[in-house]
Amino acid sequence: MSLGTILTAMVTPFDRDGRVDEDAAVSLLGHLFANGSDGVVVCGTTGEAATLDDREHLGFIELIVGEVRASYPGKTVVAGVGSNDTRHAVKLTERATAMRPDALLSVNPYYNRPPRRGLVAHFAAVDAATDLPIVLYNIPQRTGQDMPNDLLAELAQLEHVSAVKQANAANLARIDGLELYAGNDDLLARVLDMGEPGGILTSSHVFGNEMARMAREPEHRSEIDASLADVYRDMAIAPAACSCKAALNLIGVQVGTPRLPYVALDEAETAVVRALLERHGLLQPSAGIA
Repeated sequence: MSLGTILTAMVTPFDRDGRVDEDAAVSLLGHLFANGSDGVVVCGTTGEAATLDDREHLGFIELIVGEVRASYPGKTVVAGVGSNDTRHAVKLTERATAMRPDALLSVNPYYNRPPRRGLVAHFAAVDAATDLPIVLYNIPQRTGQDMPNDLLAELAQLEHVSAVKQANAANLARIDGLELYAGNDDLLARVLDMGEPGGILTSSHVFGNEMARMAREPEHRSEIDASLADVYRDMAIAPAACSCKAALNLIGVQVGTPRLPYVALDEAETAVVRALLERHGLLQPSAGIA
């Protein structure tokens, strides 16, 4: 695979009535590709996939794939197709495959916490439903279940499983047959130091150029990573869908507010994100604030 280095886990913009805002999505796509992103991951956690019905979910994938193919040659799209119902995951995989993104992102079944044999059977069913590369997603803090590296190595034997988005720092290691993508923003430098491709990131919505420099300037990677410590800290003040939408709206890239059960940042949280943007020169200091 060649998906790129900075892959942004793209938010799903909503309009004032809470509907998917396609025009805002197209504008956001342009912003991301002009500011460090090599590709986008759509309909993942940060894309609020859990709140999208299948029509919205698949329609958003189709929209973004079509826009990238028409206007951004060389950029990539990874489509989220995860579910904790294997039949639903297979359906999403089949439908998304027909839209021809560059790869698919598939998380292990959350909440159910199946035994190892169930996990292998689940991903075997997903693998059989596509001819596209599959990026596994290990994020135990959300799924309630870790996929250890020996299991990932077993899953790498499936025909289309090609990479893993690793959000468990304790598991950060090379695995034969899998490319490794940082699943947390603060793991990007470590993954690049390992010689792996890059990361599926959230702060790159607004700090993409700075994050991309870590790949372009390996001699300055540690310094750049250290300069982003406040980004990793302050963007985590709320779930990524919420903090990224707030930051984008503040810099003039309008994406609306999250859907329940997520909520928009409150005044204090917004002040933290605003101050972060000001420190990094992405927003003019507020009047009266030194």
